[in-house]
Amino acid sequence: MEQVFSYIIGLGAAVMMPIIFTILGVCIGIQFGKALKSGLLVGVGFVGLSVVTALLTSSLGPALSKVVEIYGLQLKVFDMGWPAAAAVAYNTSVGAFIIPVCLGVNLLMLLTKTTRTVNIDLWNYWHFAFIGAVVYFASGNIWWGFFAAIICYIITLIMADLTAKHFQGYYDKMEGISIPQPFCQGFVPFAWLINKGLDFIPGFDKLNIDAEGMKKKFGIMGEPLFLGILVGCGIGALACKNGAEVVEKIPNILGLGIKMGAVMELIPRITALFIEGLRPISDATRELIAKKFKGNVSLHIGMSPALVIGHPTTLVVSLLLIPVTLLLAVALPGNEFLPLASLAGMFYLFPMVLPITKGNVLKTFIVGLVVIVIGLLFVTDLAPYFTQAAHDAYEVTVAKGSPDGALKIPDGFEGGALDFASSPFAWVIFHLVHNLKWIGSAVLVVCTLGLAVYNRRRILMGK
Repeated sequence: MEQVFSYIIGLGAAVMMPIIFTILGVCIGIQFGKALKSGLLVGVGFVGLSVVTALLTSSLGPALSKVVEIYGLQLKVFDMGWPAAAAVAYNTSVGAFIIPVCLGVNLLMLLTKTTRTVNIDLWNYWHFAFIGAVVYFASGNIWWGFFAAIICYIITLIMADLTAKHFQGYYDKMEGISIPQPFCQGFVPFAWLINKGLDFIPGFDKLNIDAEGMKKKFGIMGEPLFLGILVGCGIGALACKNGAEVVEKIPNILGLGIKMGAVMELIPRITALFIEGLRPISDATRELIAKKFKGNVSLHIGMSPALVIGHPTTLVVSLLLIPVTLLLAVALPGNEFLPLASLAGMFYLFPMVLPITKGNVLKTFIVGLVVIVIGLLFVTDLAPYFTQAAHDAYEVTVAKGSPDGALKIPDGFEGGALDFASSPFAWVIFHLVHNLKWIGSAVLVVCTLGLAVYNRRRILMGK
């Protein structure tokens, strides 16, 4: 079983999406050729996104490492980044079976009408394996690990349902799509509270500037492309020891700026491929549901937030938060985590925040700032337990003859990753299960059942 699902994960989204979408398309009545093209477009989108993300990481990584060296910013929690964190999660005993377990839970919830999301975003199942793994290694009991993973999965599916209407209403051409990723959904309550709080500040509503408004107000300086070049050049200059070195490395500084600008410009073009590929599937799904259930029931296809990270507000705010995050990591009391590899995942903070802030750049930035502060502290807190899982996963992969399967944490450091260890879902579930055991688990069960009953009522009422 472990080998089968490891093989599926190893194929990656770019290979599996054409297969999944072709089968799904044919099952709902789309012609084979059209279904295959939809899947291929989504697969190509994932390839393009991975290439651009690799460009961002490879360009920004050395410069940020130089900044850390020059200014002595080293902290004790080593940033593993999401690929290594995912490898750790999947190479644990919980991760080996997380896909069939979660698919079974999803099917049960569909049958009991406690969710309407069909989660086909298999590659992000590592988030559920992650929380399961840290609980397992902290408690020494694999059943507690599976319990934590399942609770997180159920809550995430319900949150995907609750936010689907706003998500689909805000983003163009996203009808029938929901986002069942816990990293995104975990910050929805924070975004809602902060947004409401900002609305009470007199005159704040006059600062309602979205990304398009920035372009009109500031011209080319409000473009994500130009901001990317500016921030890239700024980081390149910071990576120099003195003014003489800045002059000497002007070609490198300008090169980094152009690469950052390229990332900002290419991401929206690539995410357009996702939308083009998804459109036939989502249209056919809605037609089928309307015909079979007379419009009273609708299903959502659970997809990756990668579909919408090309939104201009997401790009602008993510870009501005990169240097701010480095400053916060050093200045924040109690933080021991310095995010470097995880900065490439900054874009994924905002897919579910924008429908709440209506794309307001200032509101989104403030939400992002609060989230980063909370996230850094959460990563620091969970680092010892994640390190246990990482060491075990590394030993397992070495035993299998593939030592590159999981990143080894350097001696003297603990491991962490901003991409999910910072999520409120991970932190709350972990501490309730690990610290309070049966009492905490009972609280989780009661809350989860309450959410499931509430969501079932909404579904039956056609909301």
